[in-house]
Amino acid sequence: MILPAVELETKPKPRHSIIWLHGLGADGHDFAPIIPELVSREWPALRFVFPHAPVRPVTINGGAAMRAWYDIKGSDIASRQDETGVRESVAQLDALIAREHDRGVPAERVILAGFSQGGAIVLAGGVRHAKRLGGVVALSTYLPIHETTAAERSVANAELPIFMAHGSHDAVVPQLLGTRSRDLLRGLGYPIDWHSYPMAHSVSAEEIADLRQWLGQRLGA
Repeated sequence: MILPAVELETKPKPRHSIIWLHGLGADGHDFAPIIPELVSREWPALRFVFPHAPVRPVTINGGAAMRAWYDIKGSDIASRQDETGVRESVAQLDALIAREHDRGVPAERVILAGFSQGGAIVLAGGVRHAKRLGGVVALSTYLPIHETTAAERSVANAELPIFMAHGSHDAVVPQLLGTRSRDLLRGLGYPIDWHSYPMAHSVSAEEIADLRQWLGQRLGA
């Protein structure tokens, strides 16, 4: 089953797609307002796909049900990981990429993006995806199930370009988790474009400007 999603096209007949995953407790509407600030009129036609995560109980929030890509079992988010939930969400991401192919946008023209939990899924899913992707954008996040990354990563995406950005004052996903993930991925040979900003668990105008430049390079390639 394909996840429901908010979809927006910048021009008719999109030739590229960006699949953007939201953070814990948000939904697909969360990052849609960023498009006018992010997109350049010189870019080719783009389809933005903002899927809604399934609703599930989240342990750290007292078991309350909310949209989440996987369960968070404690304040140390990188330990006691919900590997089953992560893998289920990666499979749902793969299905969204396959649908773009069916709609005329091959994987190499698909860019994955995500914030916080959503960023974790696009990192884990991007390096494992069987077909070459256009790139990954990972904001205020970390690489989950990192222990199996080296064994499970895809040869097709061995040189996957990755934009990683983090707030130095992030108390939700500490920047140290982000830098550890960056270093692990760099050690495996991935070209990481790393950015740090003096902000909390959020997105800044400077970050959007940097991402716009990076995306412009990918879309022009």
